Amino acid sequence: MSRYDGDQDLERTFAALPPAHGKGFAQTWWGQAWLKALEDTALDSAQLKAGRRLARAGAVGAVSVRPGRITAVVQDRDRTHHRADVLLEELSGEQWDRFLDMAVERAGHVAALLDRDMPPHLVEDAADTGVDLLPGLGDLEPECDCGAWDHCAHTAALCYQVARLLDQDPFVLLLMRGRAERALLDALQARSTAPAEAAETAPEPEGVDAAEAFAAGDILPPLPDLPELPAEPGEPPSLDTETPPPPGTDPASLEYLAARTATEAHHLLVDVLRAGPQDPVPDVELPLAQDAVRLALGAPVPTVAERLADGSGRTGEQLALAVRAWEFGGAAGTAVLEEEWAVDGETLVRARAALEAAWEEEERPQLRAKGNRWTAVGTSGQVRLGRDGRWWPYRKERGRWVPAGGPAQDPATALASAETGPEA
Repeated sequence: MSRYDGDQDLERTFAALPPAHGKGFAQTWWGQAWLKALEDTALDSAQLKAGRRLARAGAVGAVSVRPGRITAVVQDRDRTHHRADVLLEELSGEQWDRFLDMAVERAGHVAALLDRDMPPHLVEDAADTGVDLLPGLGDLEPECDCGAWDHCAHTAALCYQVARLLDQDPFVLLLMRGRAERALLDALQARSTAPAEAAETAPEPEGVDAAEAFAAGDILPPLPDLPELPAEPGEPPSLDTETPPPPGTDPASLEYLAARTATEAHHLLVDVLRAGPQDPVPDVELPLAQDAVRLALGAPVPTVAERLADGSGRTGEQLALAVRAWEFGGAAGTAVLEEEWAVDGETLVRARAALEAAWEEEERPQLRAKGNRWTAVGTSGQVRLGRDGRWWPYRKERGRWVPAGGPAQDPATALASAETGPEA
């Protein structure tokens, strides 16, 4: 993918990416934030559409990434070539020091970056120290030899292509901000070992007078280390006894509920141990109908599944569909499956704009709208707009619409993930 001239080199060159017909340019939230900075800044939406078209066609050559600048040669539709540059302000030395100090205190941030992930709380913690990692409005400054003073099709195409690189490796963004991966990791390592070395050379503490110690008795000792994370959920107690159950008690349901509770407790423990004591896990209370779907995720025995379906006002088939929707998007996915609502006002304006921009005019499918649902005429594909503005893919199977994947920020990506074919 990339070329290094040395571990500390401040330039990476990425080979030209293949065409991306019918695909979104950013799947990660930080890649989408990068494109939002471009799309909120550009004054000419026609140039953005032209840039998307060039990027989808594979017209962007090898991309060079350096501190403060990305560069590529872009072939226009008339086969002329233009050098496109996009500038992003580097972080100052003081800002990097604040970022490194913050990252050392939260080991999970470093682990996430090494996994090529950029969790939102890493960016939020950096912002709390006055360091903005992701670009904002006006931060992506274009330069192109075509003479355009704003983002042209060439610089827009470069930005769309870089969004795909950012999806794969967030260190690309950190290099643009001024630090190469190896140099960044070395600096983090140096900071993490410095406190330990200082502790080894520190003099032994002297004792204090007993009266002083008693006066400071309200000062609590440090908290103990967090417990080691169990590998699996605990086993609930068995209800297989010789004692008959009380009237109205279903042992199978109790056993299933106990097993699900153990699994949920393990998930909560994983979240707490990974997030740390400063990040409490939010307590979200689900309505009965949604909670029944959550409980049904564990593939209960038929009698338990029937009770969950009856208790939530669904048939067995409806519960199975709701579980499938939950697997793709949690409570929000189930709501999109079961709620049909009228799209109007500003929401309708934004939806129409998204549908207009999602495809080139010659590629746009014919869509039939009903509420928050748009069906691609002549195919088995449909996209549904959630109340949060995301688009959800649906596919028609055996005469019914079923969830076909997780949400996307644009309808074209959602419809493509439905793998549409001739209408069933």
